[in-house]
Amino acid sequence: MPANLKLGMNLGFAINKYVEPHVWARIVAEEMGVKNIQFVADLLNVFLPDEIIQEQVELIQKNTSKYGLEVTSTFTSAFTRVNHFMHPDAKQRKVWLEWFKKFAKVSREMGAHCTGSHFGILTFADYDDAARREHMISEGIKNWNELSWYARDLGMTCLMFEPMSIPREMANTVEDTKELLQRLNENAGVPFKICLDVGHAPHPNDRDPYRWVRELGKDSPIIHIQQTELNHSRHWPFTEEYNRQGIILGEPLLQAIEESGLEEAELVFEIGHREAWGTEFRIIADHAESVQYWRQFVKD
Repeated sequence: MPANLKLGMNLGFAINKYVEPHVWARIVAEEMGVKNIQFVADLLNVFLPDEIIQEQVELIQKNTSKYGLEVTSTFTSAFTRVNHFMHPDAKQRKVWLEWFKKFAKVSREMGAHCTGSHFGILTFADYDDAARREHMISEGIKNWNELSWYARDLGMTCLMFEPMSIPREMANTVEDTKELLQRLNENAGVPFKICLDVGHAPHPNDRDPYRWVRELGKDSPIIHIQQTELNHSRHWPFTEEYNRQGIILGEPLLQAIEESGLEEAELVFEIGHREAWGTEFRIIADHAESVQYWRQFVKD
């Protein structure tokens, strides 16, 4: 039986460009044509004062309701791509645990049923020392597990981590991802799942994006989709121009999903535009064309 798939939009495209909830909500609903939202922390960093957070959450609730959108998940993004649970300073790890708890609470207020991030990032000093490396990974697992019990009390269904591009950022091979997922789930309050990204297959021995989906798709309720070249993570749009160059296409991706045993998932657009004259004014149009391409395969 084919997987039940929906399209979603990661709001990374809106960071510093379309930050107002009434602006990005209208763009996603009316110009891009997507209903499901993956909200990103860089649009509302919970380090901000509580009164500002509450005001913004109310605006987000008002405008997602107005435009028929649903915040199904939340995630960290470009500016929150930091060491967090594997920071070498224990005091800062503690601060980030409280940050993630607050972000999870705010996520639930927006309507999200799960939240996630990269697992954590090792410094070179910690990565190069085998004993220290394992200690820091254990610290990361401990903090994620504590967060998972907090997420359970909030009513979330799962937590997610994203396999990344280099060993210091964790889970950069299929085997490492499976091992980390198993370790996280040994003492979890809610299940840990994976947020696959079809561009994150950079290891020299593991560069087939479709293999990642075939082997890990069943544990990935959200898959980030981007157009890319082999050996890169370009975050290109699915426009005619880039589809001629790229390796991510609808038919083989859906085939890999079916072979994985995945039953239900969101394919979430994570498309990036560099700050340049050639791309700055194409953001909305490129997203709209990307959605149009994928509507051939996903009819939600």
